Amino acid sequence: MKKVLTLFLVAFFGSCQYFEKQVPNEKELLEQELKKVDWNKVDEYPSISTCDSLTDPELRKQCFFEYLSATIQQKLNVDTPFNKLYPEIDTIEVKVTVLPDATMEFEPQFPQDSVTYDKVKIDSILHARLVDLPKVNPGSKRGIPVKTQFILPVILKVE
Repeated sequence: MKKVLTLFLVAFFGSCQYFEKQVPNEKELLEQELKKVDWNKVDEYPSISTCDSLTDPELRKQCFFEYLSATIQQKLNVDTPFNKLYPEIDTIEVKVTVLPDATMEFEPQFPQDSVTYDKVKIDSILHARLVDLPKVNPGSKRGIPVKTQFILPVILKVE
């Protein structure tokens, strides 16, 4: 009986080592987690209510870009001086910034060797025309709204 009790006590107290695990260091865990995150990509792209019903992230992204491009195109083609000032421009690239507070900024992009266009005038036309756009839901990273930027080609002349 003594032998059985001794074996039981050795087994019982010897197994306590399985409960003694090292608690991971918080800073090390945080650093490991931060290294896993790709900070150059968002988890969710910006969206508008029209596209929110789509469940596939790529289709939602495509819907947003197509809608925004068509809306900008429509606003610039309605009674705009673009066609009169620069009849040779058929497409303009616009840098779109969607901020975490759901506001948007627009900036025309020009080739580096471009000196023939009045960049200030084109920028002012963009700012004057691109108002009253629909509410945009900002992109997010890990559930937190983030700033996103992208270049959107906008066709000005459709023939």
